Amino acid sequence: MEEMEKKNITSMKEDEEEEEIDNSFVPVYHSFSSKNDNYQVASGSGGDYLSILASKDGDFLLSPTEAQVKVSELEGKIVGLYFSANWYSPCTKFTDLLVNVYQQLKECSNINLGFEIVFVSSDEDLNAFNTYRSSMPWLAIPYSDLETRRGLTQKFDVEGIPCLVILQPNDNKIDAAVIKDGVELVYRYGVEAFPFTKERLEELREKEKEKYDNQTLSNLLTHDARDYLLGHPSHKQVPVASLMGKTVGLYFSAQWCIPAKKFTPRLISVYKKIKQQLEGKEDEDFEIVFVSSDRDQVEFATYFEAMPWLAIPFGDPKIKALAKYFDIRGIPSLVVLGPDGKTVTKQGRSLINLYKENAYPFTKTRVGILEKQMDELAKGLPKTEFHSGHRHELTLVPEGHGGGAFICCDCDEQGYGWAYQCLECGYEVHPKCVKPVDRGPDN
Repeated sequence: MEEMEKKNITSMKEDEEEEEIDNSFVPVYHSFSSKNDNYQVASGSGGDYLSILASKDGDFLLSPTEAQVKVSELEGKIVGLYFSANWYSPCTKFTDLLVNVYQQLKECSNINLGFEIVFVSSDEDLNAFNTYRSSMPWLAIPYSDLETRRGLTQKFDVEGIPCLVILQPNDNKIDAAVIKDGVELVYRYGVEAFPFTKERLEELREKEKEKYDNQTLSNLLTHDARDYLLGHPSHKQVPVASLMGKTVGLYFSAQWCIPAKKFTPRLISVYKKIKQQLEGKEDEDFEIVFVSSDRDQVEFATYFEAMPWLAIPFGDPKIKALAKYFDIRGIPSLVVLGPDGKTVTKQGRSLINLYKENAYPFTKTRVGILEKQMDELAKGLPKTEFHSGHRHELTLVPEGHGGGAFICCDCDEQGYGWAYQCLECGYEVHPKCVKPVDRGPDN
């Protein structure tokens, strides 16, 4: 356990400041994420189901009241192993959500006796452990039981936190289904994910698919009391129907969000250039709709005044509904809808950062063309480079080889594809952000 903590604690703390800023709407978490909807399911020995929670020094867990609870009392229950730590803000924010889900499940009489969570701490000391655990209504591995905490971390290959591993033994206890994507499932489905079986997850995916198949601009952006958006000047009412047939970006942002202070001006510039490109084309158009996370009407009005596009009225119930629907975990975020009202991409922000106005219309075909162009460009780039903002040599890496999604350490913006990466400490920058410096043999 200590080895894993030492390996990850530095990189997590380096990322924490940015995540604290960027997770403004819903917490961003540092954990495994599926690139598709095939959740990670593995098999384990049923005999390990209870034994892995005990050690030679004890076969008990701690309750919120400090009582010792025998591990055997978990027999037959669905158990969530919650790997977390108080020093990492995405953990504390996810804990709040998990507490809410846990309490809702406990209030259901048919679920109460069949579900439990066990906290596996990565806290730095006993005081931190006790303080953090005081906010949790579930069980915990004793902090002194390092052997068990380390064994669980190794057994389930936990490399990032928060991480929620779901153990669900079969009736015969011979095998146990293990789902490692508990954080993803709780964020995405909340209490509806229970009992976390393959059948339940498949049912939820089918419902989600049906929902997206029936998605239209009208059911996304309107409700019984409102069929319009706000425009300029003076917040004039613009019918949602006027957006039919256009490519539409939903911009989730807020005036107080620090990353948005850089991205919003960039998006305004790109928006205007795309509109210029489309002048005279009657069969296509582009529009953006601001989905505000501002704290009050004044903030909203001030922020929206600088934007050349449309907005959902401040405080409208559709704002929270859209954030949940599109699983928005951090702002600023740009979701792009096609002319048919279907989702084209949730990665609009990254595509704008990478390709600017060339990203339009943000489709897979267009992105594929741009990626090929980037691959060709990368062939002419130096394989290694020294950057003025970093002390180590950087290596050019492609997506799939360590150069997938990343936050550029120079411009603080998201990126995909090619990156210059420090193989020693994980520092990454866009190729366009590299400021080469000459480091001869004497440096």
